[in-house]
Amino acid sequence: MPAARLPLQPLTTAAAPEVVDRSAWLAACEELLVREKAHTREGDAIAAARRRLPMTPVPAGARVVGAHGEVPFADVFEGRRQLLAYFHMWHDGQPPEGQCEGCTFFTADAQRPEYLHSRDVTLAVLCQGPYGESRAYADFVGNRLPWYSARGADALLAGRGFGFLAGYLRRGAEVWETWWTTGRGAEAMSSSYGLLDRTVYGRQETWEDSPAGWPRGLDVLGGQFRVAGRPTIQWSVTDSPARPGSDEHRAACH
Repeated sequence: MPAARLPLQPLTTAAAPEVVDRSAWLAACEELLVREKAHTREGDAIAAARRRLPMTPVPAGARVVGAHGEVPFADVFEGRRQLLAYFHMWHDGQPPEGQCEGCTFFTADAQRPEYLHSRDVTLAVLCQGPYGESRAYADFVGNRLPWYSARGADALLAGRGFGFLAGYLRRGAEVWETWWTTGRGAEAMSSSYGLLDRTVYGRQETWEDSPAGWPRGLDVLGGQFRVAGRPTIQWSVTDSPARPGSDEHRAACH
């Protein structure tokens, strides 16, 4: 069965970088490379500091709901020592196109966890919605990651709202939280953003420092994650137009 067609219009801007000969272009690339290498080294230093963070215990009674009902949080690790869990927002009773486009983007962009598994790490989704309803959504978008409902899991949320990424360490049935982030910190799940940052026009969002005439503004009301009313990934599984009003929850996701 052929993949659905993404209803995206091509860029129409005439704006483009200055044209120079190859020697001048190489010199500019090499000048930027100095900064890129410094950025990489700073990222390494931050990761080293992250590995030295203290950790805090997760209450022993923490539980989530999976395919076989309620289970201890330690089961989410699938026998591995480490866990990265993304806490996915949910809008009760909404059709697929009415669900959180940002959470859909991050979880859909991280669908090959084999390398994580080789490092004793599980990557799982903990959804705000009830298991049955939200699992149907995971199946609709082709999610391959372990999926659980964390509705009412106050011991895991610890006062936070959904839409964050957290790290955990397990020793037997005991679990500790080692790190967490939200907002743009969750971009670690997305290779697409890193690749877009290496294109001429970038992410095409309003906050970017781009030359005059560059396309921008896709981030208005979550539009960087949506095409024609649907979270973008959904166009790989359906050609059906989004229903009127299905994007009414955008502001709640940002």
